[in-house]
Order: sequence, then C-alpha cells, then structure tokens
Amino acid sequence: MQLPEEPFAQLVALANHSVAVAPGLPQQHDIVPEWTGISFELGGVRLVAPMGQVTEILTLPPYTRLPSVQDWVRGVANVRGRLLPLMDMEAFLGGALDRSRKSHRVLVLEMGEFYSGLIVSSVRGMETFPVDQYSPDMPEGMPDVLQPYIDGAYAREEGLRAVFSPEKLIQDDRFYNVAA
Repeated sequence: MQLPEEPFAQLVALANHSVAVAPGLPQQHDIVPEWTGISFELGGVRLVAPMGQVTEILTLPPYTRLPSVQDWVRGVANVRGRLLPLMDMEAFLGGALDRSRKSHRVLVLEMGEFYSGLIVSSVRGMETFPVDQYSPDMPEGMPDVLQPYIDGAYAREEGLRAVFSPEKLIQDDRFYNVAA
C-alpha cells in the first residue's frame, strides 16, 4: 500500500484501507429469555420445578422417624444445624419409592416460613426452556394425583415437560396434615 506524503491524507488512506479489509459484523441473533428449573422424576413422570423455589438438592441424609405422623412423613434430618422435615412425595401421592435409595434425592424448599425436604425418585439436573415455549395447559397423560400441583408445561423435542409448583403443594391442606 502506497501512502501519500501529507499526514492527514495518510490517516484517511489507512482508515479507508482498514474499512475495506475488515471482516463483517457477526450475525445478529434475537435473544430469547429463558426459564430455568430443576428436572426430577416422581412416580415415573419427569417434572421440572422452578429454580428459585428449590434452594438445595441433597442425597437422602440420615433422619429420625417421628411417632404418630402420616406414613409419607419420613422424619427429620439435621442439615447444618437445622431440622429439615423429610416428606416422601411418592407416598404422599399414593405410590411408593423404589427400593434403590442411591438415586433418591431431596429437593429442599424454603419459601418464607416454610422449610421442608421433598424426597423424589431422582434429580436429572438443571434445564432451561425458552419462555415462548411455555403452555399453561395440563400435559396429556398427567396422572390425576399430580394435576393439582402442575402449573403448565414447556415444550421439548421429546414432548412436554410439566412444571411442578411447590407453591401449590404447600397450599394443599393435606400436605400440612402430618398427624396420623
């Protein structure tokens, strides 16, 4: 590249040359907001709970059984100095967890004064969904016992993923009636 002798003309020539050889801007993509949840299995159904409502995921800790409580109340566990009530969600819904304790996990919920652990079959991890894939409709084939706790679903290639609502669960009077 041959540059002119005058300094200003040199700057203009360098600027023009830079524009001519510069690569184009990256392709613009629309940013779609996403919803994030914890994917887990309960009674053979894959569900997802809102990320902000599950404060922790634990392996099933040692716990102490409590007398005169419903069968689905497993007991209480000491988790870092706090007593965590453990609720067997499949038993609460009328089923039974399989014998393989290795896969059982505890979803710790802490919403206001409510602090409890829900024992589920397994936790699959974190999943994100584009918010425009949400449907408020009940997914087809959802077991009747789960329907009161479902708050819509997100579309996935393999089908719909139902959204489990811990808020709906803690509003259920049956869940608070732990005395046998």
